[in-house]
Amino acid sequence: MKKTILITGASSGMGKETALQLIKEGHIVYGAARRLENMQEIADLGGHAIHMDVTDENSLSQGVDQIIKEKGRIDVLVNNAGYAVYGSVEDVTMEDARKQFDVNIFGLARLTQLVLPHMRSQESGTIINISSMGGKIYTPLGAWYHATKHALEGWSDCLRLETKPFGINVVIVEPGLIASEFGEVLNQPLQERSRGGAYEDLASKIVKSLEASYAKPNASSPSSVISKVISRAIQSKKPKTRYVAGKMAKPVMMMRRLLSDRAFDKLIMSQVK
Repeated sequence: MKKTILITGASSGMGKETALQLIKEGHIVYGAARRLENMQEIADLGGHAIHMDVTDENSLSQGVDQIIKEKGRIDVLVNNAGYAVYGSVEDVTMEDARKQFDVNIFGLARLTQLVLPHMRSQESGTIINISSMGGKIYTPLGAWYHATKHALEGWSDCLRLETKPFGINVVIVEPGLIASEFGEVLNQPLQERSRGGAYEDLASKIVKSLEASYAKPNASSPSSVISKVISRAIQSKKPKTRYVAGKMAKPVMMMRRLLSDRAFDKLIMSQVK
């Protein structure tokens, strides 16, 4: 069935790839992001590109109102917008920490609040929250990022219980290493925050490790791995509550379940050289 779908963070990476795939499958897709100029491909393929800043209340309200006015419903919400703030707990300013939560949790939550009444009136809908394997594990200097993804996991579980009586599915997608702008957005700010401080050496090792890891052949999965998972969840009458996909996601999350905290600490730090 043709569905009306709203995808945030659709200007690049997983969000854009998902938007393009779902348009090709015949759905009505609204790709939302701050960078409208990067969503021309979505519009050219027959989708709708709308400006949306998940930290701006008016932007969220206007976007939802536009879709309801034009299509009368929202069948699927893909909460994909997000980014990573890396740096020691000591070095990351509270302003940057709040912004991390504003984008990865509070903006996502507010958009969901705006969409839910329409899904309840339809007595159907699917909300897909893009978490990360980072919502189940942890890495050095990633406290604020991991905090948002761990929070999203629990928040989504509660939302699933609340919305089930109204015919609304809540799905969590936990990507592993995906070829995207993630590393580029992360590395430079990490180095700047740590420069001259107690954690500068550790930060340099992490950046070096990340760059070396992504430089290896087949070190990460293409965004299409996640877009296919999202498509599968949308098509399913009874989607899974969680989908794990992408390079290293399943083995690393399995090791977290099997190992003690101290043993997993050693495993993670052995990758930082």
